[in-house]
Amino acid sequence: MLKAIVFDFGNVVGFFDHKKTLAKLAAHTSWSPERIYDEIYTGPLEDDLESGRISVDEFLQAFIERCELRCDADFLRSACGDIFTPNAAVCDLIPQLKMSYRIILGSNTNPLHAAHFQKQFADVLGHFHDQVLSHAIGVRKPKAAFFHECAKRADAAPHECLFIDDLTANIAGAEAISMHGLVYHPGVDLEEELSRWGV
Repeated sequence: MLKAIVFDFGNVVGFFDHKKTLAKLAAHTSWSPERIYDEIYTGPLEDDLESGRISVDEFLQAFIERCELRCDADFLRSACGDIFTPNAAVCDLIPQLKMSYRIILGSNTNPLHAAHFQKQFADVLGHFHDQVLSHAIGVRKPKAAFFHECAKRADAAPHECLFIDDLTANIAGAEAISMHGLVYHPGVDLEEELSRWGV
């Protein structure tokens, strides 16, 4: 019997698009958007930030230096943070689910992004019982410790939790510790999917 539902944030509760950041940086560097993306978002720098191994200030400074940006850190902070749009189909379900289940946010994120989406999504996030953020606990999905922390915050055994994420690797990580998993992507009728779990 399910006691808790754990939601990923990115591309589940809210959509994100790094292209918004890259578009704002175009006037401040000779680098192409593709080159910036590869340098920052596919290498160890983002992983270090989301795992809490470096600070936001260290991340921003490295970003500026590596990509030869001509903007200051405050401009870059704003450009990096403002990338989210609500997924109304999921956000509208949260208040209903809260009535019967522990609702937990389980996100690979960093202080820069979290500070932005926690303000932007304050209304919907106010319905969550707790938030497990990778940078705050020092571990990212799909490592087992992340999912164990989600179960702990949910005050439930892993097999009493359903984890909803857009990445199959993260669902596999959840299932590896006996959580149930549901792969979400735009177009999925989440309410219908949840009904199959008796929700």
